[in-house]
Amino acid sequence: MNVESSMLKATTAPHRPRIALVAPSMDILGGQGVQAYHLQKKLLDEGYEVLFIPVNLQFPKVVRWLHRIPYLRTVINELLYIPSLLAVRHVDVVHVFSASYWSFLLAPVPAMLMARLFGRYLILNYHSGEAEDHLANWGYLVHPWLLLPHEIIVPSTYLQEVFSRYRYKTRVIRNIVNTAIFKYRERTSLQPRLLSVRNLEPHYRVDVTILAFALLKHRYPGASLTIVGYGGKENRLKQLVKTLNVEGIRFLGRVEQAQMPGIYDDADIFVNSSVIDNQPVSILEAFAAGLVVVTTGTGDISAMVSDTRAGYIVPTEDPKAMADTLVNILEQPGHAIQAVHRAREEVGKYAWTHVCSEWTRSYLRMET
Repeated sequence: MNVESSMLKATTAPHRPRIALVAPSMDILGGQGVQAYHLQKKLLDEGYEVLFIPVNLQFPKVVRWLHRIPYLRTVINELLYIPSLLAVRHVDVVHVFSASYWSFLLAPVPAMLMARLFGRYLILNYHSGEAEDHLANWGYLVHPWLLLPHEIIVPSTYLQEVFSRYRYKTRVIRNIVNTAIFKYRERTSLQPRLLSVRNLEPHYRVDVTILAFALLKHRYPGASLTIVGYGGKENRLKQLVKTLNVEGIRFLGRVEQAQMPGIYDDADIFVNSSVIDNQPVSILEAFAAGLVVVTTGTGDISAMVSDTRAGYIVPTEDPKAMADTLVNILEQPGHAIQAVHRAREEVGKYAWTHVCSEWTRSYLRMET
């Protein structure tokens, strides 16, 4: 199985709780996996004992080919995943990362039940921008399980407000951005080099970004758009590019985290067209790298960008508005460069030095 067989250890003080992180591994490139990876590393650096339990286990070689078969791979993964959760008996705190819908039932719910079975302190760390619909429409498939955690933690005030409407008390701990790995580059002049870092799924509406780019090309023929991410809409998006007959777009697909700083450094403007979202780490990474951010204001993004004047908010599903904003930025870059400076200050709030004490408080609550 894929669970680490022993604790990852550092020099640890006796009073520090042992922690299990239950989350997607980096085999699934996404916000939760990245957050779990950074949190694990930082906790080890702080001297905690950390056990990582991935929700997506590697299949044994003899049945690995079954991973290509939908539904069957889910059944096999659950058969491997649920026994792996027995390892939580070796820890004091079980920290479970959570998305919504079926993912919530398949991964967080079994982990929460196992933590309660062994009497462990349980933290549910809910990240999904689809929380409003999830809590409104999934009834007994979600609400009874939300009574299990000792504490529900969300990364944004947006999600906190959603949960409060359903009378759940939550605490906000921001996402972590490893600002040290991103080279902040001062862009004294802006070039039409655009970057999109969102998976190719319907609610991220990368098609709107492509349409906006096609309009921008009429004004800036040398413009380029780099698209990082993968997902179910990849073929349709590539077909859209062919239909538009627009040049300058490259699809990089899945890119490992270690390569991302160089990709940000090659761009000048970050673009995002999502219609469902929460607190995208990719926007925070763009802040850290010194890119101008042009985005829809979905979820917590408006607070991240507009409230801090750290970027530009455009309407959802409106490629012309995005293209017009991009043209204004390129023609009058002074305001944009000021926004980048504010963004650099804003992203400091997401560095480990600010977030560490918040997680420590949560982990030590088990002793009170």
